[in-house]
Amino acid sequence: METRVAVISIILENSKSVEEVNKLISDNSDYVVGRMGIPYKKRGISIISVVVDASQDIISTFSGKLGRLDGVSSKTAYSQYIFNE
Repeated sequence: METRVAVISIILENSKSVEEVNKLISDNSDYVVGRMGIPYKKRGISIISVVVDASQDIISTFSGKLGRLDGVSSKTAYSQYIFNE
């Protein structure tokens, strides 16, 4: 299977979506290399970066599900390298 490393950047503007975001990250934990979350209290938002190593389809689906949540924006940056496993 071909995999890529990517960073999914998430901006969470609706605190009611926190559980759903965490559930999606947990559901994809087999592909998660690491995550970093920063609460930006001054603006009332949270910024989360999730590093993943998975097929492009899995990464796209994961990011798309995140972006469809209420008050959640997500963008993905892909590594140029493709790994064969």
